[in-house]
Amino acid sequence: MNNLKDFLQLVWSAVKGKEQDFTTLGIRTSIVLLAVPMILEMMMESLFAVVDIFFVGRLGPKALATVGLTETVLMVIYSVGMGVSIAATALVARRVGEKNYHEAGNVTYQLLVTGAVLAVIMGLLATWFAADILTLMGADAALLETGLCYAQIIFAGNLVIIMLFLINGIFRGAGQPHLAMRALWLANGANIILDPLLIFGIGSFEGWGLEGAAWATTIGRSMGVVYQFYHLLNGKHLLKVGRENLVIRFVMIRRILSVASGGMGQYLIDSASWIFLTRIIAEFGSSALAGYTIAFRLIMFALLPAWGLSSAAATLVGQNLGAQKAKRAELAVWLTARYNIIFMACVTLLFLFFGEYMAAFFAEEEAVIAVSSQALQIITLGYVFFGLGMVMVQAFNGAGDTRTPSIINIVVLWLIEIPLAYLLAKTLGFGTTGIFIAIAFCHSFHALVSWWLFRRGTWKVVKV
Repeated sequence: MNNLKDFLQLVWSAVKGKEQDFTTLGIRTSIVLLAVPMILEMMMESLFAVVDIFFVGRLGPKALATVGLTETVLMVIYSVGMGVSIAATALVARRVGEKNYHEAGNVTYQLLVTGAVLAVIMGLLATWFAADILTLMGADAALLETGLCYAQIIFAGNLVIIMLFLINGIFRGAGQPHLAMRALWLANGANIILDPLLIFGIGSFEGWGLEGAAWATTIGRSMGVVYQFYHLLNGKHLLKVGRENLVIRFVMIRRILSVASGGMGQYLIDSASWIFLTRIIAEFGSSALAGYTIAFRLIMFALLPAWGLSSAAATLVGQNLGAQKAKRAELAVWLTARYNIIFMACVTLLFLFFGEYMAAFFAEEEAVIAVSSQALQIITLGYVFFGLGMVMVQAFNGAGDTRTPSIINIVVLWLIEIPLAYLLAKTLGFGTTGIFIAIAFCHSFHALVSWWLFRRGTWKVVKV
C-alpha cells in the first residue's frame, strides 16, 4: 500500500472478495481486506433502521410506539444472536487457522443446530405471549389492537434474525466477510424496497399497514439467509457443510454454549447500562432526553467503522491462534488498535468542532441542541481510549475468551458507571453534564482495564 491508488485497489479487492490465508498474508493488507466489508455491512444495517423508522413513522405515533416496544423485547433475541455469532467467529476461525476445514464444517453444523433450537424456542414463547409481553412493557388496549399482529410476525420470524447473525459470524471467522456483507446488503436492500410496497400498497393492492413492515423485514432477512445457506452448501468454498458433517455432537454444542453465553452477557450488560443511563437522563425533562437520543444516534453511527476494524481483529486472532502463531495474532491486534485510535481521534475532533452543527441538523429547539452538542463534546473525549478498548474486547472474543469482557462490563458499566452517573447528576447537582462525564470516564477506564488484561496474555492459551 505505497500510495492511494494501491489502497483503493485493495479496498475494491475487499469488496469483491476472495478467499485468503490470513495466517500468512501481510497483516496490514489483512486488516483492510477484513475490515472494509465489515464496515460496509454495518453501514447497511444502520441505513435499514433509519429507513424502516421513516416509513413506519408515516403510520402515526402508535405504530412507532409498537415498533419501539417490540425492538426492546428483540434486544434479548439480538443478544442471543450476537452471543452465538461471537462463538461462531471464534470457533470457526480457530479451525480455519488450523487448516482443519472438515472440522470447521462440523463446528458450523453444530452452530446451525444450536442457533435454530434457541431461535425456535424463543420464537414460540414470544409469539404465544406477545400480548402479555407488550402489556408488561406498558402497551395499552389501543396499542395492542394496533400492534399485536406486527409483534407476532416479528417474533415468529426471529429464526431468520438468529440465522443472519450466526452465519455472518461463521463467514467472518472463515475470513469471508464479503459474503456476510452481501447477505446483509441483500436482506436490507430487499426490506427497503418491500417496506413502502407492503405498508402502503401499489396499484389495486392497498397494503397491510404496520403488518406490512413486519412482513417486509421478515421476507428481506429470509432472502439474506437463503443466500447464506447457498454459499455454505454449494461446496465452492474451503468452508462448506456436506453430508459428512451432518452429525450432532453434544460435546461441541456445550462448548458453543459456553463461549456464546459470555457474548450474550456482554451485549445484555452493555444494553442494560444504556437503559439505566437513559432512565436517569429522562428525569431532567424531554429536552434533555431528546438531546441525548440525538447524540447517542450520532455516536453509534460514527462508531461503525471502528466496529469494522475491531471485528477484523477478532478474525485475525482466531485464525492465527489456530495456526499456532500467537505473536502474529498479538501484532495484528496492536496494529488494528493503532488504526482504530487514529480514526477515533479524528472523530473526536469532528464532534468537538462541529458537534453543535450536527445536533442542529436533527433538532430546532435550542435546549435540545445544547444538550446534544455537550454530550458529543464530552463523551467523545474518551473516544481515543474507546478505540483501543473496542479492539481489545474483540481480540478476547476472537480468542474465545468471552468471559473476560463480560466481567469487565459488569464491574465498569454496572458497579462504577451507573452509580457514578447518578452521583454526579443527582447528588452533586451536575445534571446531564455529570452523566456525560461518567460515560467518558468509565469507557476510558474500561479500555485501560481491557488493555491491561490483554497484555497479560492469558487469551493466548484459551482452548476452543
